[in-house]
Amino acid sequence: MAAVRIVFLFLLLGGLPLSCPLSEKEALLKLKQSFTHSGSLNSWNADSVPCSARWTGIICNKGVITGLHLSGLQLSGTIDVEALIQLPRLRTISLIDNKFTGPIPEFNKIGVLKALLLTRNQFFGDIPDDFFSTLTSLKKVYLSSNNFSGNIPNSLAQLSHLLELHLDRNQFSGPLPHLKYASIITSLDFSNNNLQGQIPDSLSKFDAKAFAGNEGLCGNPLPKSCEDNASPPPGESQANISKLVVASLIAVVVFLMVFIFLSASKRREDEFSMLGRDREEVVEVHVPGSAQDRQSIRRGGGDSRRGSKQGKAGMTDLVVINDERGTFGLADLMKAAAEVLGNGGLGSAYKAVMSNGLSVVVKRMREMNKIGKDGFDAEMRRLGRLRHQNILTPLAYHYRREEKLVVSEYVPKGSLLYVLHGDRGACHADLDWETRLIIVKGIASGLGFLHSEFATYDLPHGNLKSSNVLLCDDYEPLLSDYAFHPLINPSNASQAMFAYKAPEYAQNQEVSPKSDVYCLGIIILEIMTSKFPSQYLTNGKGGTDVVQWVSSAVAEKREAELIDPEIANDAPDELDRMVQLLTIGADCTHASPQQRPNMKEAIRRIEEI
Repeated sequence: MAAVRIVFLFLLLGGLPLSCPLSEKEALLKLKQSFTHSGSLNSWNADSVPCSARWTGIICNKGVITGLHLSGLQLSGTIDVEALIQLPRLRTISLIDNKFTGPIPEFNKIGVLKALLLTRNQFFGDIPDDFFSTLTSLKKVYLSSNNFSGNIPNSLAQLSHLLELHLDRNQFSGPLPHLKYASIITSLDFSNNNLQGQIPDSLSKFDAKAFAGNEGLCGNPLPKSCEDNASPPPGESQANISKLVVASLIAVVVFLMVFIFLSASKRREDEFSMLGRDREEVVEVHVPGSAQDRQSIRRGGGDSRRGSKQGKAGMTDLVVINDERGTFGLADLMKAAAEVLGNGGLGSAYKAVMSNGLSVVVKRMREMNKIGKDGFDAEMRRLGRLRHQNILTPLAYHYRREEKLVVSEYVPKGSLLYVLHGDRGACHADLDWETRLIIVKGIASGLGFLHSEFATYDLPHGNLKSSNVLLCDDYEPLLSDYAFHPLINPSNASQAMFAYKAPEYAQNQEVSPKSDVYCLGIIILEIMTSKFPSQYLTNGKGGTDVVQWVSSAVAEKREAELIDPEIANDAPDELDRMVQLLTIGADCTHASPQQRPNMKEAIRRIEEI
């Protein structure tokens, strides 16, 4: 009888519709349906798999979706949060620069989020006071440039892991909350709202510009005292305005003079300049040559069919050495808008967009005069034939006696240097332990390839540092600025190439493949500690001497203390593996090249982690 009941119950339940969780692909397609103007998401389709097909804006780790980066896609409509809930490992949501409107979506249902980035949309209305109470893992909150109003939620002030908080350019009102864990916050902006009252003492450590544009705020760090809010007598107010106008004019004049002076000076480098990435700066870039063919890169079209000569490099040719991204000529380069990316030891870098839509980076190399035109052509063509998933192969070059242009494909996410130290948004938030390990293993794989291809070179790479490691959307690294050692003037190599920072050059004026191993060690220590290495700076001022710092910790058996807390706290069970990788970095930076592992051994140890 009991068996009959069980069978009856089974049949009864079997007739009921059961709710099954969606797959990650189904969840994303459901999310897409809630958007309007979603043409930029054409890669999201039922015939492919999100992680393997590299769907636009999808960040994966070991085949699992961890990030949704849909910035600047002009998306609008609703946001199906119920679909997002079906992504159990989702940690980052970035919807920056879109056209979403309405009250803030119920992202608080996704309790595992670490970064919520909604800057420059059209969200509006009050945010419920308890909205952030379930988002206890949040590290980054960017709600800037919307129309949120009402009081800043008290639940936001209770987040114990919050590192970055940007609420500027909204309509928030009322007092500033007392942020319970303000001591760990590294970046904060409440500017241009309608906030009132005294700034809490715990927030006085931040710059005054973080509170500017709130007429009702007073107290440190603002110059306005909370004890004196009385209006000035008539007449005095007008006098104060006049003084302010005069002072402002003087300040503007002084600023312009300083700016002109600094622009005129040709300062070679500070690697920190690579952290800026101002995407709105357009400049004229002159290609040296005779008066009649001296031109500037500026906005306009171009006919890539004119192309470049494929023979020996003439004085006015752009020589294409890798046509996998199409062909284009010097005329295309001349007529493209150029955006300054930064300066390095080898020269300046600019971003340009060709007439065929390809975005490229043009590097102006100053010190490549060691060999003649034919030798230079042969070396560049050799680089153009390289194919490896962790190597950025150059596309073209332009030869001049005084200066060379090297053209490569533009990688939008930018350099490891920028993502690790300069970016404080979604990309930095994605640098968890597994992602950093992927980056290190990719760097090692690329180096192994270069050391095999250029086994006879003293420095198969020669210039490995985090500004020369570019990151794809899935954080797979691409090595750039490699194998230039045969082209660099010996008198300039020590200033232009980072491998010359290895101790053996200072001691014996020698470099070798073990110098590349030293550079690999620096990057490993940089990635694992998140400290900017002082070794990158020519004047030795600033940054952290990661080699000495880690060496001392290893000797005292306290390596775990040096691991970046952002990854150590997120994955405590992985701490032994983190220490293992840190130790490899320490071994690679041994002062004696004989005591360092060779490149093959270093790669083997990294791959075993």
